[in-house]
Amino acid sequence: MPSTGQDLQGDLPDTLLTVRAGEGDEDAFATLVRRHGSRLLALAQRLLGNPADAEDAVQDAFISAWRQLPEFHRHASFGTWMYRIVTNRCFNMQRLRRPLPLDSVPEPATTDPGSSPPRVAESDATAAALSRALWELGPELRACWILRELHGLTYAEIAHVVGSSEQTVRGRLFRARRALMEAMRPWH
Repeated sequence: MPSTGQDLQGDLPDTLLTVRAGEGDEDAFATLVRRHGSRLLALAQRLLGNPADAEDAVQDAFISAWRQLPEFHRHASFGTWMYRIVTNRCFNMQRLRRPLPLDSVPEPATTDPGSSPPRVAESDATAAALSRALWELGPELRACWILRELHGLTYAEIAHVVGSSEQTVRGRLFRARRALMEAMRPWH
């Protein structure tokens, strides 16, 4: 059975896929979307707290990226570039809407079905407290913390994503960590 262009492109590095997509190769771009979409959606959900808004932000970001690919200068990786576009979309959406009420912040579900009810309740309450504490951070602090702690980006990559210096990123991470530690002090 012959393989499709998408099957063959799945093993190619992002740099080559980005060049091909910039030349109009829709299959190459579709491979990039599949490769990076779930991480970008997770980022947007963490930044926005609303799955529907997160999907809109990521979809808008990919549309924007498709249009901008011919001008993409590869100063950063495709993934880091997309993190920046998604983060900016999320910031713009946050500026245009009212603040999210704390009781609508998504709470992570407990994954261990063998846990005792008191342990599950404590774990859920701790997760809810962390989620509320994250939402009390400003968007820039929250974005830096999420990109570093949950997505594992380097300081340089985060600086590129948020459009600031590494020194600024370090300062934001310090303030975010300090605020989260203070907010979580009752849970220790």
